[in-house]
Amino acid sequence: MSSDKLNKIISDTETLVKNFGRFYSGKLYIDNDLPENSVNTVPAEEKPVPEKIKKTGSGIIVKDKSAVAEIDIFGNESIKREEWEFSESLDELNSKINTCLKCGLGKTRTHFVFGVGNPKADIVVIGEAPGADEDAQGEPFVGRAGQLLNKILEATGFQREEVFICNILKCRPPGNRNPAPDEVELCRPYLEKQLKLVNPKLILLLGKVASESLLKTKEPLNKLRGRIHDYKGWKVMITFHPAALLRNPNWKRPAWEDMQQFRTLYEEITGKKITPVNNN
Repeated sequence: MSSDKLNKIISDTETLVKNFGRFYSGKLYIDNDLPENSVNTVPAEEKPVPEKIKKTGSGIIVKDKSAVAEIDIFGNESIKREEWEFSESLDELNSKINTCLKCGLGKTRTHFVFGVGNPKADIVVIGEAPGADEDAQGEPFVGRAGQLLNKILEATGFQREEVFICNILKCRPPGNRNPAPDEVELCRPYLEKQLKLVNPKLILLLGKVASESLLKTKEPLNKLRGRIHDYKGWKVMITFHPAALLRNPNWKRPAWEDMQQFRTLYEEITGKKITPVNNN
C-alpha cells in the first residue's frame, strides 16, 4: 500500500472518529416488539431509563435488565452504568444490590445489611461493617454496640428512627476482621448512592476504620475528631465507635464532647433546636 493511500485512510478514520458522536448520539438496539432483524435508533435524551444492553455477534446492541453498555466504532463493548444506579429510592436500591457477589464476602454472609432508618434523614450514621448480630438479623447496630449507639443518639437529642444508619461494608467480614481495601472500594458506590438518595445535612462516622475508609486518610482518630470534614459536599464529623467505648469506658467523656459539637453544628446548619435526653 502506498503512503498516500495509508495517509488517506488515517485521515478518513480521524474524521469519522471526530464526527461520530454528532451523527450517532443515540443507542442502537433491537426492540423486542420489532421483527428480529429490525433495528431502531432512539436519541439518548428521548429514551426511558436504560436497561442492560449487550453486543450480539452481529455487533448490534440488545437490551437486557442489569446494566448499560456502549459499543464504540470498533465494536468494543464497555459497561457504563449498572441497573441499581438508576434506583430512585432506598428500597429500590436495596432490592437491586442485596444479592451482590462482587467480593468474597457475598459467599460468607448470612444477611446483606443494607441500612435502616429515615430515608430522608438529616443525619446519616456510618460504621465500618456488620458484626455477628447484624449479620444474623440483617440490620446494622443491633448488638451491644448498637444499644449504646441508641443511648448516645438519644442523649444528644436524636432518635434512632430519625436518622439513617449503615456501614462502609454491607456484609460481615469473617471473624469481624477489618474491611479489606478492595472490599471497601467495591462497596463504596453503594454507600455513595445511599448518601445521594438520603442527601443528609450531616454524616457521623463511627471509629477509626470507618473514617479511614470513607475519607481515605491515615490520620489518627484523635486528629480527625473535633473537626468538620468534607466528603463530596457532605459535612462529616467523627467520634469513637460504640464498641470501642464498651472496651474502654474512659473514652466515653471525649465521645460525649464530640456529640455535643455534633449537635451544635447540626443546629447551626438546620436552624433547629435539639433538646438532649438525660440518660443517667
